[in-house]
Order: sequence, then C-alpha cells, then structure tokens
Amino acid sequence: MCNAYCISFGAINLKPEEVKGKRVIEVGSYDINGSLRPLVKSYYPAEYIGVDIVEGLGVDIICKAEDILERFGKESFDIVIATELLEHILDWRESIHNIKNICKAGGIILITTASYGCPYHGHPYDFWRYELEDMKQIFSDCLLEKLEKHPAKGVFVKMKKAHNFVEKDLSDYKLYSILLNKRVKKIAEKDIKKYSRRLVMWQKTRNILSSIKKLFS
Repeated sequence: MCNAYCISFGAINLKPEEVKGKRVIEVGSYDINGSLRPLVKSYYPAEYIGVDIVEGLGVDIICKAEDILERFGKESFDIVIATELLEHILDWRESIHNIKNICKAGGIILITTASYGCPYHGHPYDFWRYELEDMKQIFSDCLLEKLEKHPAKGVFVKMKKAHNFVEKDLSDYKLYSILLNKRVKKIAEKDIKKYSRRLVMWQKTRNILSSIKKLFS
C-alpha cells in the first residue's frame, strides 16, 4: 500500500544509481491506492519482488512479513521497501527484525507508516502508531539518512544497514496502540476482540444516524 506522500518520498530519496542492478523487495506490496513499484522498476533493478498476505496487483509472492526471513534468507536483498505496512502488523518486533535481517549490510531500508492522529484503517487490521522518536530508537542499529513527519499523519524514514550491524533488543520497547490508546509492549487477543466489538457498534450507530439525517433532509 502507498499514497502520494509515500511516492513523493521515494522519488526524492531513492536514487537511480542506488537501485540499478540491485535486488529489491517490497513488503506489503498490494497496490490498493498506489505503489513505488513503477518508479523503482524504472531505475532498472536486477529483481523486484512484491510480497503480501493476499493475491492482488503488485503481489508476486504470498508471504507474511513475519515469515519473510525464513522464506528468503538473511541478507538476500539490497533494498527493502515497506510503505504503510507496519501499523497493520500485530507482531511488529518480528516484522522489523525480519526487515533488518533480509537486508544486506550496506543496503537500504525505506519505510513509511502511520503516526499518532491517523484514524483507524483496518486492512484488515490496524494496531500501532509510530513517532519520529520511535523510528530513532527502533532503528538505532541502522544509519538514518532521512527521517520526516508528514502532514498525512505519518512518519517516513530511509536508512542504511550498518556494515557492523548489531541488532537492537526491542523486547521491552513500548509502542503506541490505537486500540488501547496508550503505549504497550503487546496487544492481547482479548483487547483486539473488545475493540472490534466497539468498532461494530460505532459503525451501526453511524449508519442509524445517517439514515435519520436522510429522513429529515
């Protein structure tokens, strides 16, 4: 997934010479509302693979972010792209661990994701919000080249994996959960079910109010 801000960030920060002849993977590549794929492929990578959890436009291989390291192996790509993905993954630590480890030393990681204030948008789920400081902490084991907060309630980052990469321990790190409205280490299944029930009730109420409004308009 992507949007105009993501595409603009990629166009500005990914250079043709960084991409040409390189292996590229896009994690969460289903093209619902735009993709970096056409831009990046115009720079002549050796290979461009898109992975997602469902079949669709831009998806070459069905694979969860939690499984990409097992599927492709360590240091198998020169460039790893994940746009508007991380907020939707419950086990964000495992997914980020995989993203870091499928990237070659000296390779590029480009990520965009939702920040605080971005409304709930389940595709199919929505769990987390990331801030600039989160990106600094979570990716302190990489070399940040660009870190931006965007008006579309998102954070965008481009980084390089260090040649002397030593992965940061994130086991105790707390991230803001949109379901619980606070920073937590993890979200329990009961919390997901509780929020889902609240969301269904809210949607029903909104539909009823919309119907009443139409009656009197």
